[in-house]
Amino acid sequence: MFERFRRRSKIPPLTGAPAAPREKSYSAQSGFVYRYTYSGQRAASRQGFAGTEYVLEVSPDAKTSFPVSVFVAAEAVGSWEDGHARTLTATERYAVAKMALFQAFDERLDPGEMRQEIWVRATDIEALLESLDID
Repeated sequence: MFERFRRRSKIPPLTGAPAAPREKSYSAQSGFVYRYTYSGQRAASRQGFAGTEYVLEVSPDAKTSFPVSVFVAAEAVGSWEDGHARTLTATERYAVAKMALFQAFDERLDPGEMRQEIWVRATDIEALLESLDID
């Protein structure tokens, strides 16, 4: 009986991480210099919304690190695609997640707040891609 429960609650593995992950850094407007590494992505759902969860390992101080999830709702992506009459590439979707991470680095004044998942909605995608000059 317990084996069936374990199988149903199993989180899908992450995919798409590079074979040799590269640590990168970002100097946030909050004053912190964050180091981060891309861990991968997986299909996910949050509060009834389907989407993709991008997971990055983040370190605010070179002593500690923790995973940060960026959830990009499929409905938000679909809304952007409908409005622009084209499909976002996998690279562009990752760019949305990464830019949302940078925005959180800038806006969250305490590194502990980075443990909270980052949600990307339709209005966020529009602004993030516009900042990258992607149309």
